[in-house]
Amino acid sequence: MKFKGCGTALVTPFTRDGAVDYGVLRRLVRRQIDAGVHFLVPCGTTGESPTLERDEHLQVVKTTIEEAGGKVPVLAGAGGYNTKEVVAMARELESLGADGILSVTPYYNKPTQEGLYQHYKTIADAIQIPIVLYSVQGRTGVNIEPATIRRLAGIPNIVGVKEASGNIAQIANICATVPEDFAVVSGDDSITLALAGLGGHGIISVAGNEIPAEMAALAQACLDGDFPKARAIQKKWLPLMEVNFVESNPMPVKHAMARMGLLEPVWRQPMIAPSEAAQQRIDAVLKSLGLTA
Repeated sequence: MKFKGCGTALVTPFTRDGAVDYGVLRRLVRRQIDAGVHFLVPCGTTGESPTLERDEHLQVVKTTIEEAGGKVPVLAGAGGYNTKEVVAMARELESLGADGILSVTPYYNKPTQEGLYQHYKTIADAIQIPIVLYSVQGRTGVNIEPATIRRLAGIPNIVGVKEASGNIAQIANICATVPEDFAVVSGDDSITLALAGLGGHGIISVAGNEIPAEMAALAQACLDGDFPKARAIQKKWLPLMEVNFVESNPMPVKHAMARMGLLEPVWRQPMIAPSEAAQQRIDAVLKSLGLTA
């Protein structure tokens, strides 16, 4: 089970003129590893993957793999609504040395449960490395139902699911019925502790961009069954977890990171800077937690 604990859903830093800033990306990856995160997730939603050109997507993953240097696994994003294109991207990421693929459900065209099964089976048949499913109905319009996840878990290289439905009853059903070696990780920082209590295995974290050591400690405490420690970490950092979603991710987290001096405050449209009101809320939380002066 490579993908348990805290995996940070890495932002993609840009220069002032809008190009990918690979130098800053390398620094961010080193910061993550030094903080003790368990794995890295480039080119997901938080990495603004829909706005990355194909060569940029591949280069971001390649840079992350190079900088990680085998110290932590790299779970690279490869998802979309065209199965053939997803297969092609997954094969290229495999050839770059990615340790696994995080694949979001097809969005907009809204396949049936059988369509989802066939989509993921086709990807799994095309590559050798592990696949983690990504279910986030709020963004894609389609949910991977527990029965479909159980069915997909029977495919040898489909090894886990990033569950971001927000439906605790569904998460409980999945945790109770999938094989023990199938990784169920949260897609929402604020329910990491709840998912762990149900038998889950960690978090693919947005807040890990800002506080990697703390999110790694939270995930590790959950894995160790040290729930008093996990609750204390959760209580302290919950305001940050929540304010990261005051507007669409990754607008708030990149604003926060810019305030912390980690990157330039640059997004690619249709992502833009948070509203003035949202910025004030984010700034207040950062200051209250000692992340900015």
